[in-house]
Amino acid sequence: MNPDNTEAHAVRLSQAALPALPTTVEKPAYARGSILPGIVHLGLGAFSRAHLAVYTDDRLAAGETGWGIVGVDPLSAALPDALAAQDGLYTLLVRGAEGTRARVVGSLAGVLALPRDLEAVLTQMVDPRTRIVTLTVSEKGYCQDAATGELDERHPAIAADLAGGGPTSVPGLLVEALRRRRQAGTPPFTVLSCDNLSENGIKARRIVSRFAALRDPELGRFVHEQVAFPCTMVDRITPATRDEDRDAVAREFGYIDAWPVVTEPFSQWVIEDRFPLGRPAWEKAGATLVADVLPFELMKLRCLNGSHSAMAYLGAIGGQETVFAAIRDPLVNRFVHRLWAEDLVPSVPPVPGTDVTQYTAALEERFRNPSIRHLTLQISSDGSQKLPPRLLEPALVRLGAGAFPRCIAFVIAAWMRFLLGRSDAGTTYAIADPMAARLAAIAAASGGDAGRLASGLFAVSEIFTPEILGAEAFKTEIVSDLHAILDQGVATALAAFLDAN
Repeated sequence: MNPDNTEAHAVRLSQAALPALPTTVEKPAYARGSILPGIVHLGLGAFSRAHLAVYTDDRLAAGETGWGIVGVDPLSAALPDALAAQDGLYTLLVRGAEGTRARVVGSLAGVLALPRDLEAVLTQMVDPRTRIVTLTVSEKGYCQDAATGELDERHPAIAADLAGGGPTSVPGLLVEALRRRRQAGTPPFTVLSCDNLSENGIKARRIVSRFAALRDPELGRFVHEQVAFPCTMVDRITPATRDEDRDAVAREFGYIDAWPVVTEPFSQWVIEDRFPLGRPAWEKAGATLVADVLPFELMKLRCLNGSHSAMAYLGAIGGQETVFAAIRDPLVNRFVHRLWAEDLVPSVPPVPGTDVTQYTAALEERFRNPSIRHLTLQISSDGSQKLPPRLLEPALVRLGAGAFPRCIAFVIAAWMRFLLGRSDAGTTYAIADPMAARLAAIAAASGGDAGRLASGLFAVSEIFTPEILGAEAFKTEIVSDLHAILDQGVATALAAFLDAN
């Protein structure tokens, strides 16, 4: 919906409009004019505004007024401009079995677009009041080599930044801001990754330190030794905003919001407690502060994200457009239960205070929320970077334990079939992946032959490690499943798989 073409009686969300909003809409419980920026967030998408910004909003309401967030969109000015017109306010629509709750979130103290506002972004990052820089830039935002997890030094944005341009990349931006702070004698901010990356803080440290070392070895040592990169685990299902969601705000609550966020009631945040310059008391807003995030992270990456990937590829091929539709499909549902029980749950190390089997039961309840329209195609993106931590690493754990991860093999086969770019019903779709051109070329060259398609993809070393390639029986199972999916269609192949195993 275009807010400029809306009926004249509907008010646009803004600070001045807050008193006129319905009493059913929760509003910021503090004077927004008193908050000061303490966090710069890179990646202004829906997830960060349903997660980090909400935890922080709660702490601002509790009187911690020095932790306002300056949100930065690394790619576009469209979202920052829409939010700026609303004084940084937006509506969080929490949809669950009991209905929809609306909350206006006020923790954004400013919004910037990196391509347009580079110097303003750097000025804010260098400001001594900024003590934390948070990230939700997706796997590809780190400019990492998919095979090694190291900085991809041939990445076009990295090469351009090292040549003196920009900075335009996330590593380049962080390093330039840290360099300026060091030059000014300002202690470094904490870099807090909130992305679904395995050991995200460790990975961010490695990548950012390497970029800094390429600019200046002494700067590289400084970043590696002096900058804190805590690990985190984040979890809240948050689909992309649609026009229907904008319409819902106007229809149900009587005002215009150009960019609301839809999410589920559940939210989880586990954080390694390492913040030299301080942090909000996020634990009082429901976060869990721990010494070691890894067990929680592995549980989430494998059990939630791994099953999401399974439903994404099975659903995209088989015609289930959303997670809700996929989990209600009897065949997909049976398969996800098997995937959890046989392959994923046994690969997770003990998680303090958590029964992992009960965790998966709660996941199914979340997947069955009819109000959350989480598209399987949205989840299918960036498979080349998601499959290794979500599915291939647990496969290696199971193989090492003497088990055979048949369900994971079927998901990998479904991903290979997905790369042909069309569903069993003939509907075409785009492959969204940093390696899309390369993967699409392999799929096209295969001519739809399972053996050629699998062998071409197994040769992509950024995805398939020597350990996976050395597991001959596992590879054979993938090829066999791929043959079945191509020859019979995914539904028939899945039914046969479930009956035979």
